[in-house]
Amino acid sequence: MEVKLITKQNIFSYLRKGPWQDNYLAMYSSLFKGFTTDPELMVIPIDDHVAHRGDGVFEVMRCVNGRVYKLEEHLARLEKSAMKISLSLPPEYNEIREIINELIKLSKEKNTLIRVLVSRGPGSFSVNPYDCPESYIYVNCIRYKPPPTRFYEKGVSLITSCIPIKKSFFATIKSCNYLPNVLMKMEAIQSGVDFSVALDEEGFLAEGATENIAVLGKDNVLRFPKFKRTLAGITAQQVFRFAEELVKKGFLSSVMFDDIPKEAAYNAKEILLTGTTIEVVPVEKYDNHVIGYGKPGKIFKRLLNMLRKDMGV
Repeated sequence: MEVKLITKQNIFSYLRKGPWQDNYLAMYSSLFKGFTTDPELMVIPIDDHVAHRGDGVFEVMRCVNGRVYKLEEHLARLEKSAMKISLSLPPEYNEIREIINELIKLSKEKNTLIRVLVSRGPGSFSVNPYDCPESYIYVNCIRYKPPPTRFYEKGVSLITSCIPIKKSFFATIKSCNYLPNVLMKMEAIQSGVDFSVALDEEGFLAEGATENIAVLGKDNVLRFPKFKRTLAGITAQQVFRFAEELVKKGFLSSVMFDDIPKEAAYNAKEILLTGTTIEVVPVEKYDNHVIGYGKPGKIFKRLLNMLRKDMGV
């Protein structure tokens, strides 16, 4: 084995840019107290507790035509997550809106994803958060790659996850400890489907790896799982409000948060998944049960159109 000693003087000769980094457009980092557009410089210290303990919180937002959709709602949820784990926000957070606007300018693109990550910061390799003198913030602007068109034209496939669901306290925090979510995505891919959804201990629907779910029953009531064991999705909440408008117009009988057994989902007229990156997508099959007529339904189409109009897509 050849032993290579990396120093400040030669480090750049060893850095290798991967093709996936072509989508990394700009970053702000507490480490440098500044911005960069070089993906090779978009790094974090190995002793930052977010790296070896998952000790941090984050948000992902859509920038559409140069405007961040639901910015204030995302920041409010980030602050709530940080408060729940007693994570103080770094001084730069007071300028988070200016930081995000500068990143959008530096990216030179109008349609991107903004990722805001607040970490406990560097300090040690222990589990003790008090070893970290100050919290850090990392904000990335990433090229947005829309989901496949087949998601919207034909629908997606869904299975029930075997991964244990998070306890309520952790499920309602958007923390950087996403191992259960990672395993759910792995499970879906290995099973040859698009998404998986978790159940709680009573057999009620919860959430996907990064998606909320809604079920339209034959009674024409659109039901969302209660936010007890799931993250309160920003997109899901907006879709809920749009569904309330559809109730007023007579397209839905009602919309509510409820306990939803998977058997009810099997017999649904429509199943919808919602999220920042996917917007709203229809489910064609759930655990090999064909949903409705096996094609995107009318409520899906109405809600997607309403959401996209609101986003300015």
